[in-house]
Parts: sequence; C-alpha cells; structure tokens
Amino acid sequence: MIIALLLGMVLAMPGAAAQSTTTPAGAPATDLPAGPPPPPVDVIQVSGRIDGIVADFIERSVESSARDGSQALVIQLDTPGSVLSDGRMDRLLERLRASAVPVMVWVGPSGSRAYGQPVRLLRVAAVSGMANGADIGRLRGDCPECPPGDPLLDRSRLSASGASSRQAVDVVTPTLGDFIVELHGREIAGRTLETARVVERGDQPRREPIAQVRFAKLDLVERVLHATSNPSVALLLLVLGLLLILFEFYSVGVGLAGLTGAACVVMSAYGLGALGATPLGLALVAIGVFGFAVDVQAGAPRVWTAIGTVSLLAGSWWIFPADRRVPVLALIAIVAGTVLFAVRGMASMVRSRFSTPTIGRESMIGEAAVATTAINPEGMVGLRGALWRARVSRVTPIEPGDRVKVVAIDGLVLEVAPDERPPEPTAT
Repeated sequence: MIIALLLGMVLAMPGAAAQSTTTPAGAPATDLPAGPPPPPVDVIQVSGRIDGIVADFIERSVESSARDGSQALVIQLDTPGSVLSDGRMDRLLERLRASAVPVMVWVGPSGSRAYGQPVRLLRVAAVSGMANGADIGRLRGDCPECPPGDPLLDRSRLSASGASSRQAVDVVTPTLGDFIVELHGREIAGRTLETARVVERGDQPRREPIAQVRFAKLDLVERVLHATSNPSVALLLLVLGLLLILFEFYSVGVGLAGLTGAACVVMSAYGLGALGATPLGLALVAIGVFGFAVDVQAGAPRVWTAIGTVSLLAGSWWIFPADRRVPVLALIAIVAGTVLFAVRGMASMVRSRFSTPTIGRESMIGEAAVATTAINPEGMVGLRGALWRARVSRVTPIEPGDRVKVVAIDGLVLEVAPDERPPEPTAT
C-alpha cells in the first residue's frame, strides 16, 4: 500500500505526465517526442505611448532573444498611440521584420488597446492576436505593411469579435498563456514552434503549455522616464514643479520644496519633448503660474488670479498636439488643484512658515527691524520675533545686520528704509 501511495505521489508531480507517452486507453499523451525541452519564449510588456525608450527596449529584446536562442518573442501590447517620428517607427518595424527570432504581437489583457501607428506592429508580426475585450484600430497616416482592403485602413475601432470576423488578427485568446499555446505547430521561417503538448482529459484532448516563458520589462529609470510620456503626467509634473519653485522663492533660499520642484520640472522635460509640447502652450502655462504669484504676493486673490486661471487652462489644453491632449477630466483636476493651492494653500503656508500675524499689521509702520539677509532690492527682516519678506524703498542696498524701519506694507511684504535713528537704550 505504501508503494502504491508513493507511486501515486510520483505520478502527481509536475513533469510526470510529460514523461508519460501513453494514456490508459493507449492514445498518445503528447504530440512531442521525448527529448530536451523546447527553447523558451520571451515576452516583453509594452504599455503606454510608444516613445524612444520603448522603441529601444523592443530592439534590445529582439537582439537578446536571438542571442539567447529563444524560439519566439511575444510583445504584449497596450498602447493609446505613438510619439515616434515616422522615420523612427519605420526603423523599428524594419528591425522586427528582419528579426532572426519570430516576433509575435498580442494586444491584451482584456481592456487593452492598440491605437494609431502602433497598430502597424500587428502587420509585421509573424502571428498577431488580441484578447477578448481588447480594441485595435484608429490608424492614422500611411501603413505600407497593410494590404489593400485591410480592415485597419478604414480608421475604425475594432473589438475582438470584429477583428476576428474581418480577419484583422490571426487569433483571439482570453489570456497570454492561451496565445502562446496557439503558437504551437506553426511553421515560421522554416522553424516549427513547440509551445504546447496535447493531453487527453477524458474524451476531450487539450493542449497545455510546455515552453518556458521569460518576461521582461523596462528597468526602473526607464519606467520613470517613460511614464512622463503620458500627457497628464507630464503636465502635472510641470505645473507642480513650477508651484514648488514659486513657494521656495517666497521662503527664500534653496530648500526641499525648491529641489523637489526642480526635479519635477526636469522629469517633465522628457515627456514634454517626447509629446511635442508647443511653445504657445508652455508660455501660457508659465503666464498662468506667474499670475498666481502676483496675487500670492498681494495676499489676496485679485484680477491676476483670474488671468492665471484662464491662461493655465488654455495652456494646458494647447500644450500638446490634438491627438495627444490631456483628457478633459485630468485637465480640470490639475487646473482646479493649482487654483486651490495658490489661492488658499500657498498664502496660508507662507504666513505659517514665517509666523506672520494677519491682524494689526499697520501698527508696524515706523517700527525698527533688523535685516537677516541682504535686501537688494528684496530680502528678509526680523520683526516682532518673526521673519518677514522685505523690499527696500530706494536704491540704497541694505546689508545683513543693518537696522531698518518699516515705511509701508504691501500684502505680506514690508517696505523698509535704512533706520538712521539712534538705537533705543536698553534697560539696566
């Protein structure tokens, strides 16, 4: 009995069925001869707009698969479009067409899409497929790879059922694993793919995967840069960076907010360049942030807040070409968040950071203060145990440690002049 139990455990182990060549009924359990396992299948996951980083990644993967002896390379695709130039896209497609390893493209999982120029990848693939619930189409521009009458040329959006009925793709499968199984037995460039085996399950034979599948993604730095090629992310980083730099300007010096803001602007630069940001849109966004800065300094929302809001809204809409614009809901969220931060948050943070009282400030006119930084023409002074932004009222610069007197108040900024009065005697 113990021997029978051990035998049952061995037969239940993975690989036991692969080693068996017959079923109890004598039917073959696999259509593959016994021998070494087949070469692996490489899978790379491509999501987001196809940019230079993704194009380089795909080309590197083609070279790596050929070097490592893979039997196929599968591109798992989910993209709303491409930001590549026509020439760069043509070079990528030519590289896939000339690959020593067969390249397959599967649009999935469910809910994925392949729109615009990336659809051409399906036409250079040795085998193309998509998941149930995925969409393809919306091709714009030329498609030299598309034969006459290709359903992709009508620029429509095809669901999985529509693509299957019009033969826009070779196979429709629910999962990536099923797609890899479907590759089994296909002869491509004189090579027969071995990705599955046939197993009898009762009266219904079915195929199970046998090829090792190796997945690859962009590395961390590439993923971060590639994420900025999303219009919403690029715009958010730009606006957030400018606001943080503006906040640091009001707090004087270079601190965490300023460094974080600079990092955001630098990160957005890749996305702005890849997406083709327009000079008009960039200028309007900058004017919008400047408008908020004016009223933050004034201490209350005024006409410049309205100008800044309209300018930021228009700039956010026109900053990218029409086919790459920020979605309306994301645009409204970014603009509304900016207005709220500038009108309510920034003024409150500036007052809190400098411990500036908001009541009875007029009584400070005529009081003496001490410059804590050079004032030429703006800087900081210490008054009533708090730090204040100060502006000299004439050309004469003021050095750190000099005594000044308050001559006027403009919002949160003190207008000061050199204090030529003798210091008051200290009590003994």
